[in-house]
Amino acid sequence: MKKKIDHGALVHHNGTITCLKFYGNRHLISGAEDGLICVWDAKKWECLKSIKAHKGHVTFLSIHPSGKLALSVGTDKTLRTWNLVEGRSAFIKNIKQNAHIVEWSPRGERYIVVILNKINVYQLDTASVSGTITNEKRISSVTFLSESVLAVAGDEEVVRFFDCDSLTCVCEFKAHENRVKDIFSFEDPEHHIIVTASSDGFIKMWKLKQDKKVPPSLLCEVKTNARLTCLGVWLDRVTDTQESLPSAAEPSAVSKEQSKINKREAGDVVQEEERQSKSNAKKCGLTGDSNKPTKGNTVVSTKKRKMVEMLEKKKRKKKKT
Repeated sequence: MKKKIDHGALVHHNGTITCLKFYGNRHLISGAEDGLICVWDAKKWECLKSIKAHKGHVTFLSIHPSGKLALSVGTDKTLRTWNLVEGRSAFIKNIKQNAHIVEWSPRGERYIVVILNKINVYQLDTASVSGTITNEKRISSVTFLSESVLAVAGDEEVVRFFDCDSLTCVCEFKAHENRVKDIFSFEDPEHHIIVTASSDGFIKMWKLKQDKKVPPSLLCEVKTNARLTCLGVWLDRVTDTQESLPSAAEPSAVSKEQSKINKREAGDVVQEEERQSKSNAKKCGLTGDSNKPTKGNTVVSTKKRKMVEMLEKKKRKKKKT
């Protein structure tokens, strides 16, 4: 995202890709109009597994928090559970109408299936409907705020929070001037945030209260001057950690610069010592006629004396010739 480089392409499908879900940073699962669900290696962008999931289009999919199960819905009026460990179908449930959204709860103890303006809440242990939530308009997006509280956006300006246990609306607020197309929820160390995108062209961030019965407060908004249809949020958590805590094996820029300075200073010291040794050598007679040390200098070693004698002999021979 920072370098804006194209890393790869998904070319295995024969139809339009309708849904994409990441699991961690290594795997991506895609569903398409060809009825296939594909598991991708997000580093090499290779298709690891291709499953014929539905007789019609795959309209939506969701991955269990454990990464071992996935749910999918399609235009063949089925809800399918997938064993991602073995890459096979685990359970098939026929539903009366085509569902367009399916979503796991944060702990994976329940999941919801959305059909038009109705939300069927399923329990994982029984795989049966424990209750149904009804919204006033057709639902366009949902996101879990907690294990029991669900945020719902639809073909209207209002966002509602529903309790999945009591199946009642606990809070609603006007988010936009036009229909809300998508909604996303995330948490940082200080706040619980929801992001909404609307056909009015605005993207807004809201700060949630601890009591979900209290409407959230608007943090910021941006006008895109576009008719928005969907929303994606990039959370740069790993990069921030690496930047704030550089590893010991990779020194920071400051330590690298300091090492360069230290090397320069060490080099300067070596050069200075060499100059001093040369000047001392001149004073000691390495290039002169006298081999006696001057006052204040150390006694010349025997090796240096021999070198001096050799030089003097060569000069004498040159003078004679």
